[in-house]
Order: sequence, then structure tokens, then C-alpha cells
Amino acid sequence: MKGIINKMTNEILLDKINLIVEKLMNLGGADYDSDKSTSENARKSGLIARDFGIEEWDWPQGVGLYGLNKLQLFLKQDKYTEFFKNWFKTNMDKGLPSANINTTAPLLTLVDLLDKFQNTEYEPLCMRRAEWLMNELPKTKESGFEHTTSAIGNRDAFARHEEQLWIDTLFMAVLFLNKMGHKYNRKDWIEESIHQVLLHIKYLYDKKTGLFYHGWTFKENNNFGEVFWCRGNSWFTFGLVDFIEAFHGQMESGLKRYLEDTWKAQVIRLIDLQSDSGLWHTVLDDESSYEEVSGSAAIVTGILKGIRLGILDDAYKIKADKAIEAICNNIAIDGTVLNVSAGTGIGMDKEHYKNIMIAPMAYGQSLALVALCEALN
Repeated sequence: MKGIINKMTNEILLDKINLIVEKLMNLGGADYDSDKSTSENARKSGLIARDFGIEEWDWPQGVGLYGLNKLQLFLKQDKYTEFFKNWFKTNMDKGLPSANINTTAPLLTLVDLLDKFQNTEYEPLCMRRAEWLMNELPKTKESGFEHTTSAIGNRDAFARHEEQLWIDTLFMAVLFLNKMGHKYNRKDWIEESIHQVLLHIKYLYDKKTGLFYHGWTFKENNNFGEVFWCRGNSWFTFGLVDFIEAFHGQMESGLKRYLEDTWKAQVIRLIDLQSDSGLWHTVLDDESSYEEVSGSAAIVTGILKGIRLGILDDAYKIKADKAIEAICNNIAIDGTVLNVSAGTGIGMDKEHYKNIMIAPMAYGQSLALVALCEALN
């Protein structure tokens, strides 16, 4: 695989993409009930049963669907529509878990599929979730979206992280609200999505480095362990360009410049921290932490998209190509994307992030998928 980036063709990339997709669509399910018997230490390392597989309705699977939909849109085919139909119908028949930030992620893809599905249940579901985010989701001080999840071992229960902002929220829920606002011409939803992006920048962005902290607590007024987590940063690198693109050139120029300048400051620092392999470490500024593929894939997706949208110049393409080569080197012959860290809660030190387990995950497949799709452009 060494040196392949110099002769990378769409055919080679598509072969890799097909391997990833086949594995993603056949990741199977997870024993949700096993969460109840999993030790606290195991959970801290990322062993949360609901995160595994492709069948559960939660954020890892939501990101998995997002990547698959990106590929379908790129191919301009309905190649995976039946898979999507079966996935959403199966989950609706089973019953959805509690409404929270993380379980909003699958709806980001569903919005794009509403016109194809013509299912009378799906549009009201999306509308209700948008209104829930606006009016029922617990808010922090300054009306931030409090990061909420399903309770461990009970998908119907609602777990709060009181007065906490997490960088994950931007991708899992704010992109959805913004997309819904544009689809249904709801200015209030669009404006709220802008407010959330700006608020998360205010409390999570570190001006000294240009990087983002994982979270902020209004209770203690701090950024927890002040760790620069790779995948957390990647939610911004990847998510913000999608956020801007959703405005179709109609974003107010002052706001657009502010967001792009913040994003570029982060990218410049990320480029400085890129390892010799082309990947990024799971703790970005700690070379003793392992190199992590899902966050690296989302970072390079954002960079490539930024180049395509004219936010970055072509000089960044060399670094992006190096990352794409590294991602290809981390795709096993059966399509498994390797060296992906499991679900990660906020930690108080770098060791917390360095000890997160590595395992095949739907979002690992998906983020590698969108990276390779972007490299096709």
C-alpha cells in the first residue's frame, strides 16, 4: 500500500469503499441488555453494548447511516435505499429509544430520505424531534443544548449530563436542526442551530492552540481535563463545513467569515499535529497516545471538503492525501476499519482517552467511507 497515494485512482478508492460498505451493512446487532452487567471500569474504556453493530438506534449507527447516505448521494444512485428502508422500519417496529442528543443522529440521514420513503410516520417523527430540541431538551445556562444520552442498560430512559456542553452535540443534533430548518423554511430552527454552534465555540474553543476541548461544565466553569481529543475535534472539522454548506451560499457574510476563520485556525493546528503516518493521535498533542482512524478520517474529510468549497487552498491537499493513504492502510481485507476508538465520555486527564478500547465500530466504517468519498471528488 506504500506510495499508493501517488497513483490513487477512483477505481482503487471505490474498491476500498465497497469493502467498507459491505462490512458496515453487516456489522449485525448488539446485546443491549449486556450493558446492565458490564462493569464501570469496562464502560470507562468504551465497552457499551449499544454502541456496537449497525442495528441499534443510537449515535454510532446514526453516523454509520450518514456515511452510507453520503456515498449514495455521491453515486447519484438509489443503491442503498432498500437497506435504509429496512433499517428504519425495523427500528420503528421495535420502538425507538428515549429522545436525546445521541438518538437524534439517525434522523440526520432520515431528513434526506423523506421524499424517497413517502412513509407517513417519518416526517412527523423528524418534526417532533426538531420541536423537542427547541422546547423540551434540557438547556444549560445561556440556553445551550445539554448533552443527553440513553441510560446505560435502559434504552427507554434518559440520562442527563447536567449543565454540560459536549463538542459531539454539534454533529449529533445541531446539524439535524439546521437541515430541518432549511427543508421546512423554519427560520427559528436555523437561528437556534447558529446559536448552538456559536455557544459551543465560545466555551470549547481554545484560543491559544486553535483546538477544541471535549466539553464544558457550567457547574464548575471549566473544561474538565482540558484534553484535546481527536474525534471530538473532528466533529467540528467535519461538521462545520457540512453546516456551512447547508446554507447553499445564503449564510450572512460576517457569520460565515467568523466560522471559517475559527475552522481554519483549527485546521492549521491540526496539520502541525499530524503524525508521520498521516493519522492523528487520539490525544492530539500527546504522541504517546495511539493513532486513531475514525477521528483522523473525519478531520481529513473536513479538510478535503474545505478545499473543494474554496475555504482552504490546494496546498493542504498534500497533507490530506497522506491521511487518505494512512486510512487505506488501516482497512483490513474483510473491510474492517482498524484502530477505531470506542465510545468516549469526557475524561479528567489524558489517560482516560488513551485507555479507551479499540474495536470495529459503525462510525469508524462510516467516517472512513466519507473520507474516501471526498477523496474521489
